Amino acid sequence: MQQALNRALAEILAEDPKALVLGEDVGRLGGVFRITDGLQKRFGVDRVMDTPLAESGILGMSVGLAMAGFHPIPEVQFDGFAYPAVNQIITQLARMNYRSRGTLPMPVTLRVPSFGGIRAPEHHGESLEALFAHVPGLKVVSPSSPHEAYHLLRHSVAVPDPVIFMEPKSRYWQKGEVNLGHAGPVEGAKVVRPGRHVTLVAWGAMVARCLQVAELAAEDGIEVEVLDLRWLKPIDAAALAESVGRTRRAVVVHEAPLTSGLGAEVAALITEHCFDTLRAPVGRVTGFDVPYPSGDLEDEYIPNIDRILFGIQRVLEYRRG
Repeated sequence: MQQALNRALAEILAEDPKALVLGEDVGRLGGVFRITDGLQKRFGVDRVMDTPLAESGILGMSVGLAMAGFHPIPEVQFDGFAYPAVNQIITQLARMNYRSRGTLPMPVTLRVPSFGGIRAPEHHGESLEALFAHVPGLKVVSPSSPHEAYHLLRHSVAVPDPVIFMEPKSRYWQKGEVNLGHAGPVEGAKVVRPGRHVTLVAWGAMVARCLQVAELAAEDGIEVEVLDLRWLKPIDAAALAESVGRTRRAVVVHEAPLTSGLGAEVAALITEHCFDTLRAPVGRVTGFDVPYPSGDLEDEYIPNIDRILFGIQRVLEYRRG
């Protein structure tokens, strides 16, 4: 995935002279995860810019660049560092197009290495998707594979709206084929494994974990469908309805805390569209309602295979009273 994102950025910079990459250590160092490795050497310091350690400034500068006709691609080094930039994201980035009645579009793609799974210290692993998805004017996307990362990033930069691009940092070293010539549909959700007994809905790193669960469940004759949500704002309600309409049961899996997590919105949409066909309430397997822990407690916090299997068991065994 790291190489796929790097290639996508290189192609964007080569094709669009208005595209700019900026952030902490994205230039000479190539980023802490080497996503921008070699880009400054190839395109110069005016196109790939190291910034001060000031996330609010990075986003404020990106808003100004977009107003001036550029297509900035800022990076927040870790998801937990995005909090100082939330004011700029919500009050400026998300509203400028609306405030200007369309005269000042915001073609800004904010890359955010997201979620846990790398055993990092505090503030280096967060799940902010519900916060960003709640804000009108923002689009939110999270890829689950190298192929998705390449094509979704290219598409995100091409749209005229601000996009929060949440990269699952635990999957940066995942290997997978990238079909450069065929993206497939880049909007909406995507079924990555068909099934007929229950739908697992996930995004980012949890898609791979749900695929592992589906393999294990198949040994017991349970055919699990895995739906990669991909776009967390807007959510593909039609894909949810189509998948759960077939399986009649659903479990939503995400790393963020349970309460007011994005899984609640997904569950509500499924209930609204599939109420007559659901055979059980929509289940949720999530993180806990505690601050995202540091690395030594990640295994206890992030949904694991056993917890997801138990979530499937609950909806399969549900009986109306």
